[in-house]
Amino acid sequence: MNSSKSPGLAGFGVLRNTTCHTEKKISVFFSIIFMTVGILSNSLAIAILMKAYQRFRQKSKASFLLLASGLVVTDLFGHLINGAIAVFVYASDKDWIRFNQYNILCSVFGICMVFFGLCPLFLGSVMAVERCIGVTKPIFHSTKMTSRHVKMMLTMVCLFAVLIALLPILRFRAYQIQASRTWCFYKTEHVEDWEDRFYLLLFSCLGLLALAISFLCNAVTGITLLRVKLKSQQRQGRSHHFEMIIQLLAIMCVSCICWSPFLVTMARIGINESRSKETCETILFALRMATWNQILDPWVYILLRKAVLRNLYKITRGCCGVHIVNLHVWELSSIKNSLKVAAISESPSSKQINLQPLSSMGR
Repeated sequence: MNSSKSPGLAGFGVLRNTTCHTEKKISVFFSIIFMTVGILSNSLAIAILMKAYQRFRQKSKASFLLLASGLVVTDLFGHLINGAIAVFVYASDKDWIRFNQYNILCSVFGICMVFFGLCPLFLGSVMAVERCIGVTKPIFHSTKMTSRHVKMMLTMVCLFAVLIALLPILRFRAYQIQASRTWCFYKTEHVEDWEDRFYLLLFSCLGLLALAISFLCNAVTGITLLRVKLKSQQRQGRSHHFEMIIQLLAIMCVSCICWSPFLVTMARIGINESRSKETCETILFALRMATWNQILDPWVYILLRKAVLRNLYKITRGCCGVHIVNLHVWELSSIKNSLKVAAISESPSSKQINLQPLSSMGR
């Protein structure tokens, strides 16, 4: 940083004597590409969700569509708002003294970074819990998981994320301009005050907890689907098990790979206090990886559907020339068939039918 700008920016929390250098053209290119791809992907996902909601109005799928809509809308606004602010900062040559004299823009940027970072993670964990309940307890899901309850959960998740984002402002602790002078967040260098450490650890712990809940619920859902598939001899629903399992694996892999570096980095900075050796380049790399999660969310949750999987299977089968597995006709949506197979397997009538062959063998 230029020495002429250091005194003025020090009050905003910009780090002095930093070794972080970002190429302007490359950084602007990355910001514009991330924002454009994210907006297009989430807009396409919203269009698909609206079409699916008009086509399927079953109670079991309405909850999933509402949660997925909340997720992609949050990702869309996150790319739109954060991306626009980042492009403006680059276009202004990162001269925070000129356009951020009262630290308003940095505060807004920091609030948006925290909110649009935590809210998709929370919604992903809520979706995982909803899928787990729908597969393991289909009767309870159909009677208790109504659209009204889902809307209340969406509202509570958003309000909780807003509260976490506004917590430093309510405590009169301003967000800090980071070493690269391209974004605002909690204080990440020379963290000695307990409150600064608390914010970093709170953000990282909540994010890691959301990932852990998603991983656990998706694992339970996948195991349940595999058990139902092994127990059920029906040809129906086999392809839907493949679809759900692939989706669950993709969700877990993308979320963990994209968000873990940033969350772990923030946790290490909060724990190690002033002894943290995390560099600006490391933090920027982790931040860009976290941004990719919001780009890939609609492709994993919405666009990775039965038609795409069927085409991928045909291409793989044509390239390999081997009949790997017999996929049957895709009849209904994956969630509806999974709930149907799970309900049949858990119903008392199915147990009585399964006991009839045993009684005939005893005779």
